[in-house]
Amino acid sequence: MEHLPVTVDKSHLITIGERLYSESIELIRELVNNAYDADATEVQIRMTDELIEIRDNGTGMDRDGLKQYFNIGSQEKILKSKSPRFHRDRIGQFGIGKFASLSACECFEVYTQRDDFAAKVTFDKKEWEKEAEEWNLPLEILPPDRERGNGTTVTLLRLARKFDPEEVIRKIVEGTPLKVSNFTVRLNGVRITPRSLSGHRIPFIEGTEFGPVHGEVVILPSSTASPEELGVDVKVKQVTIKRELFGLEHWGKIASRIRGEIHADFLPVTTDRSGFIIDSPQYQAFKKVMEKLVQEVDQVLKRLSGRKEKRKASKALKEALQRIHRALALNPDLSPFGAIPLAGEGEGMGGAAAVSKKLDQKGENEIKSTGEETGVEKVSQKKARKRSPKVKRLTPNAVVQRMKFGEMGVSVCIDDFEENGPECFTEGTVIYINQQHPLYQREAKKPDTYILNVTRLITQEISLMKDTKNPRQAFLRQSKLLRDAFVEPQSTPKPSQ
Repeated sequence: MEHLPVTVDKSHLITIGERLYSESIELIRELVNNAYDADATEVQIRMTDELIEIRDNGTGMDRDGLKQYFNIGSQEKILKSKSPRFHRDRIGQFGIGKFASLSACECFEVYTQRDDFAAKVTFDKKEWEKEAEEWNLPLEILPPDRERGNGTTVTLLRLARKFDPEEVIRKIVEGTPLKVSNFTVRLNGVRITPRSLSGHRIPFIEGTEFGPVHGEVVILPSSTASPEELGVDVKVKQVTIKRELFGLEHWGKIASRIRGEIHADFLPVTTDRSGFIIDSPQYQAFKKVMEKLVQEVDQVLKRLSGRKEKRKASKALKEALQRIHRALALNPDLSPFGAIPLAGEGEGMGGAAAVSKKLDQKGENEIKSTGEETGVEKVSQKKARKRSPKVKRLTPNAVVQRMKFGEMGVSVCIDDFEENGPECFTEGTVIYINQQHPLYQREAKKPDTYILNVTRLITQEISLMKDTKNPRQAFLRQSKLLRDAFVEPQSTPKPSQ
């Protein structure tokens, strides 16, 4: 039987390496991961204009280890998927990364030491290509350096391009297991730390028949949201394979607030480690988990949005009530609550105009904000009085505050009463404002008119309380109250004796 020899062209290996690692900067990440697989606890990267050196304190290699290192397509890391010392899940698989390095430099040297064995291999692209199809790399046996100890140093020489340190850091943060407690990477002496995100965190863990999916999604504050690097990092064995959106691209601007990382070590990756084999049963199981997670993120976003709107509405309502109280104090004849008591006889005008932080002698609050609460806060009283009417039909989005004017006052409730509901209405001395009304929604988006609109609605209802049978007169009273609410006084007038 005749046999056909199968040969591999060296130039093809270089081409394959370059294609697998389209960015030659990826090779630095691969060398760091090789150090991690070798149980290194520290990797030192030194970068200059002339060379790049990656030095680790891992187990190093003996003669057989070096042969394995330059064996293309070795099954070593697949057959021995755990590192011997720390039992780490090994990251490297293909063994072609070293050839990709020849797209960034003309030569690299590998120095390694394990116990009594130390050696250096020089991989010069020009010399290597001269030897046709032979696989001969110069191996120099060296005396072991006791001070240096075990480990491997790879040095890239005669660089073909310049490397941006910030880009190198970004690749290492994305593609190496920096969060492992016993693994540190330094660039020119400075430690590279994992990326930290601040925001609302949603941790999760979900099982599949192939293994667990776990991690966390972070909802960034609106102030720190960015359209750059959108999506969630999907990691396999601590390495980011791809940043995915999982349908978030259809959410509009809010997608810029979603970040995080997801770990699914069972996912099969493509040969170039830039994506996943999406028609595999493993990926389909992973996809179902992510669909469930995205629904949870959507619900949390809605809750957070509601809280933000509540804080915004509470602030606007507080200022509106302060302005209205001042306007009523200047125009007691327009008040449906009667004249304000004289100073010293109860609630004076000055004290009543501020949101109370302490109680007066009678134990009463002047303007009381309930903040996140869903009802009017009860006011302690030493003697029997008419109880304030309770606010009705509250939802979790409700904002309620109370304004006292003398012995009486009003409660104002901003809540959801449907888009087609009234803009505002009054029941007893409780004024309801519909935050789902289109006009409210429009003005709420404008900081300079939001408070004015809330003040307009409250003064409208207060003016109607004065005389429900004469809307025209109520309109004129409202106009005057609005004017005095927004005209800053030169000085606070004293009440007449």
